[in-house]
Amino acid sequence: MTSTAKKISPDVVYHQATVTRTRREKILGHSGAVLWFTGLSGAGKSTLAHAVEEELHNRNCLTYVFDGDNVRHGLCGDLGFSLEDRKENLRRISEMCKLTADAGVITFTAFISPVQEDRKDARSLIGDKDFIEVYCKCPLTICEGRDVKGLYKKAREGKISDFTGISSPYEEPENADLIVDTGTNTLEECTNQVLGYLFRRGVFISARK
Repeated sequence: MTSTAKKISPDVVYHQATVTRTRREKILGHSGAVLWFTGLSGAGKSTLAHAVEEELHNRNCLTYVFDGDNVRHGLCGDLGFSLEDRKENLRRISEMCKLTADAGVITFTAFISPVQEDRKDARSLIGDKDFIEVYCKCPLTICEGRDVKGLYKKAREGKISDFTGISSPYEEPENADLIVDTGTNTLEECTNQVLGYLFRRGVFISARK
């Protein structure tokens, strides 16, 4: 279940569609992209991703958020939280994001994704043109102080194993495309920072609002 090896039958032939990404993006009025939000539990990844999505939706952009908890109710419901399962979890999401970007969707992922190598693999699969690594930087003390889901408390009590920041390491991004200080800045400030980056990168045009 955790294997990442590609096993493609020689009888499977890739079909090239006549409706291209360029044609889809022309209808949408914006480019497809993947914003990969990474950071500790409680850093505000999901909150920020959904806040940015709301703003883009109000600008008539087609968006979708792959939330770490949500995908484990379906697509990745068979996986645990070992490093091997997390790697497979991110591989599946990366494949999905590659498809949604090709469809012209501005896609967000909100995953701790603690291992640098896994994030590099995601970038490699999705491609530099579409992949935007957003590091939600927030000290462990603040994340643990928030403890919205009560997970840090359980981890400290030994009720949760392999919990990032407590019993499992988090490797900070070395070259994130964007670093957002979610520990100090307000949600509005963080949202505007991400929107400004997307505008400068040419993903969407603010005048569409």
